[in-house]
Amino acid sequence: MIPAAPTLRHHAPAPEPVTAPPRWQQLWRDAVRDPGELLALLGLDAAALPVSDAAAAQFPLRVPRGFVAKMRHGDPNDPLLRQVLPLDDEMRPMPGFSLDAVGDAAAKAADGVIRKYQGRALLVTTGSCAVHCRYCFRRHFDYASEMAAAGHWRDAVALVRDDARIDEVILSGGDPWSLSTPKLAELTDQLAGIPHLKRLRIHTRLPVVLPERVDAPLLAWLRGLPWPVTVVLHANHANEIGADVAQACKALREAGATLLNQAVLLRGVNDDVDTLQALSERSFEAGVLPYYLHQLDRVQGSAHFEVGDDTARSLHAALAARLSGYLVPRLVREVAGDPGKRPL
Repeated sequence: MIPAAPTLRHHAPAPEPVTAPPRWQQLWRDAVRDPGELLALLGLDAAALPVSDAAAAQFPLRVPRGFVAKMRHGDPNDPLLRQVLPLDDEMRPMPGFSLDAVGDAAAKAADGVIRKYQGRALLVTTGSCAVHCRYCFRRHFDYASEMAAAGHWRDAVALVRDDARIDEVILSGGDPWSLSTPKLAELTDQLAGIPHLKRLRIHTRLPVVLPERVDAPLLAWLRGLPWPVTVVLHANHANEIGADVAQACKALREAGATLLNQAVLLRGVNDDVDTLQALSERSFEAGVLPYYLHQLDRVQGSAHFEVGDDTARSLHAALAARLSGYLVPRLVREVAGDPGKRPL
């Protein structure tokens, strides 16, 4: 008897393993985007505050939940809340406030590349930010047509390569660390072949508002870069710098980065000497050296944050009288066409 042929069993191929997105990206997606939800989380009555739907439509609310957790519950004047909540004041036209407050358009050298200062090229890497600060000087910037990442950075890298006077590249945005780490590596791998490039500077708010972004792949990328790297953070108030931010800063320093902080002088946020002193001291405790205290860039929609120059100078003088020199940031304003930041 001929035995029956064995039945062949066809097994479905094993499914591809599902790779979870980095935790910071999930937290990014979970950001608060609705002003009503933000106020409810803080125990505040939206009807009692001048929240503007029009301002939120023009420049949407976005704020990570970890940053919301640092706001004072029940306080409509919390300095962190004030930085992100869209208000009626934004929709009032004010003389002297424009769509392009710092002359980015006139300084365009290529798509997404801005040349203002000798020896430096600034790359607008992306329009994305983890937080939308209401005073942002690029809140009206046309990111859709001005992106250095276009064509896999081809034009931006070519501009830097072809001009031996450029020895420093600045990554800005938006926030450059809103890009994935492989995308950042795609850019820096191309820049690494340019012999006259000596320094890389990165302007980012993510370690402050979303410190989870400082993860192992980002740190490995930083450690592998061939240049000295300066990371310029942006915190305006000491309450922004909690233990999570301090830990992120420690990791960045251990990866070889020099850390600086720049703040903007904002009415109702940090326009008193005690608050500025606390910011400088807390920054330094986290290993971040105070760098600039900016006068507000007069972008349309931000006038309610403005502090007069005389008040700014008085505050700065009072701060200098209290603190060691290395804890006192330079008080400056950016003026379109100037060869550098203008000291006040």
